[in-house]
Amino acid sequence: MATDFQQEIKTLRATMDSVREVTDLDALQAQIKDLEAKSGAPDLWDDPDAAQQVTSALSRANAEYERVTGMDARIDDLEVLVEMGTEDGGDAATMAEAEAELASLKKAVAELEVRTLLSGEYDEREAVVTIRAGAGGVDAADFAEMLMRMYLRWAEQ
Repeated sequence: MATDFQQEIKTLRATMDSVREVTDLDALQAQIKDLEAKSGAPDLWDDPDAAQQVTSALSRANAEYERVTGMDARIDDLEVLVEMGTEDGGDAATMAEAEAELASLKKAVAELEVRTLLSGEYDEREAVVTIRAGAGGVDAADFAEMLMRMYLRWAEQ
């Protein structure tokens, strides 16, 4: 079955639009400029703890900006690759490469979307999950054990 690249690219772009909306690239760029100004101050390393916080925040902000803009560039590159593969009757090797890149890109965009959705105030902290069988006897205990096993396997991934 042939892949509908136009629809897949459209879906990827829609997902990236929502990621960009949540990320607010303009505010992120302003934050990067502010942090760069602070990191360029001559007295920055007079307080090593504050300097560490500034450089760490700058590094995180740059990485986040690059992650989003890099994904946009990969989508653009995929679109060009598909155009090259469909020109003059099509090139099977180029289309196979486009298929592989599409699969890789879909996975990367999905991971970025989850990462973006989990970027709230408390999302970097660990969570504690407790599963209790409660009333219900052996069936409830068995179900609680299955549920615990399912969550453990998911967390290991």
